[in-house]
Amino acid sequence: MFQFHQKAVDLPTAESALPDRPEKIQPTPEHFALGNRFVEPVPGHLHKAVFGLGCFWGAERLFWNLDGVYSTAVGYSGGVTVNPSYGDVCSGRTGHAEVVLVFFDPEKISYQQLLATFWESHDPTQGMRQGNDQGTQYRSAIYTTSEEQKEKAEASAEVFQAALFDRGHPAITTEINDLADFYYAEDYHQQYLAKNPGGYCGLAGTGVCYRDNIGE
Repeated sequence: MFQFHQKAVDLPTAESALPDRPEKIQPTPEHFALGNRFVEPVPGHLHKAVFGLGCFWGAERLFWNLDGVYSTAVGYSGGVTVNPSYGDVCSGRTGHAEVVLVFFDPEKISYQQLLATFWESHDPTQGMRQGNDQGTQYRSAIYTTSEEQKEKAEASAEVFQAALFDRGHPAITTEINDLADFYYAEDYHQQYLAKNPGGYCGLAGTGVCYRDNIGE
């Protein structure tokens, strides 16, 4: 795991986590806004990426609006409990972060561009919260699906950290780790802000531009 400093809230251990659930959540697989599938199988030329930016409602909309993104979904990654529910995750006793799964066409949008969107759209220095949303599920995280993604994510974090320090911001707390599991969230969370346009979105960046500090 790549981590800049100790987080303020402890994650559960295997012994203290909630028990596994026997059945996984299986949402309707078609994207409400884009019409494409967000449950595999998806077209073979697509790549996938997973990001945690706090509350996943606004974060998902952020990515589905990018040209070259085929579909998105919200769910839970980085924890202990198998097949968690939303209530489980919000208890802080599963260890999961709220995340967005992104299926993208690498011929139309690069992973580097997705990283730029990630860094610029939230505050990656806040530990186990994002703005007024507090808890382990709101931590900043990148879960990588290949060694190449992990190298690019770690390099981007170092560059963005330098830019943040230059502007007086504290150290990044973003977790960067291999993707072990992604559990889909319940149907009502999927593309929530397309179904509820006036719904809550807590995204707020630092004002520091990633694109000014690293090439595409």
